[in-house]
Amino acid sequence: QVQLEESGGGLVQAGGSLRLSCATSGRTFSYLAMGWFRQAPGKEREFVAGISRSGSNTYYVDSVKGRFTISRDNAKNTVYLQMNSLNPEDTAAYYCAAQAVYGSTLYVPKMQNEYAYWGQGTQVTVSS
Repeated sequence: QVQLEESGGGLVQAGGSLRLSCATSGRTFSYLAMGWFRQAPGKEREFVAGISRSGSNTYYVDSVKGRFTISRDNAKNTVYLQMNSLNPEDTAAYYCAAQAVYGSTLYVPKMQNEYAYWGQGTQVTVSS
């Protein structure tokens, strides 16, 4: 089992920045590919960003490219999502997800059903 705990959400004005953190426990972090998803009210949960086990590969949804950066610190068992130039369309509950990947160290899962472990979510609200 893997436990995930997100933090760092909050209220920010448009153009501002936030950094989300997701601390993990329960399994060797270096075997986990990690992802961030978000769900706005009335909308389906969508993939935002993902990072491979090694950290060498990352993937972003088009709407956040150039503004968000996913990173990981394997020594701290933590993945981060740095969010810059936030706009009201980024308002959502953000969820951290993890999946053990034993083959490639470069694979980045992008679909919800590829992730077995989920955090409880942290709310991000961007005011205009």
